[in-house]
Amino acid sequence: MASRRNFLQQSARLCALGALGSPMLAPGTAVAQATDLEPPPDLFDAQLLDIDFWIKPRTLSLVRPQSGERAKVLYWKDGEVIDSAYQELCHILRDVNGRASMPIDPKLFEILWGTQAFIARYGMTQPLEILSGYRTEASNKRLVEEGVPAARKSLHTVGKAADIRIASLNEEVLGGLIRSFRQGGVGYYYRSGPKGGWIHADTGLNRTWKG
Repeated sequence: MASRRNFLQQSARLCALGALGSPMLAPGTAVAQATDLEPPPDLFDAQLLDIDFWIKPRTLSLVRPQSGERAKVLYWKDGEVIDSAYQELCHILRDVNGRASMPIDPKLFEILWGTQAFIARYGMTQPLEILSGYRTEASNKRLVEEGVPAARKSLHTVGKAADIRIASLNEEVLGGLIRSFRQGGVGYYYRSGPKGGWIHADTGLNRTWKG
């Protein structure tokens, strides 16, 4: 496994190539094309983390583009979930279209926080975009009928999945980091355009796919 120094060197090299996202680059340039490179397998490897990382207070910084909400929530401290903060996070991950919410699997928040806290160690402090959290059965069915990528038995409908994006990371790097936590499923959704694609993270069986 790579040392932390090697990790930083790899990160710096990939930043120069644009693998961590670079909106300043013009599309079509040689550097922008380098975002297609597959990162080294140990890049952003959560298995490098020690126990000190997991016992510190946990604050999630989130943005919900669909509703325009932004929040920075301290939800875990001294080994316990703060109930009022947990309820706030569940509300942010609600089904915006269906106007309904449900308890979100705390393990999902752990994955989201771990992802954000890990990259913050390297100077990347952008909020985590929640594109989709909980979905009602009706909302999920509508997506399936409209041809939007959605499983008929989606874990979104039981509060165990979120579709996310971080502005400074492309799908390959973000997905690789979440996958390295080994806490559930990771779906890679590659899309062209100014905002790019997204990553599906869930607390189900460990598995990966591309959509």
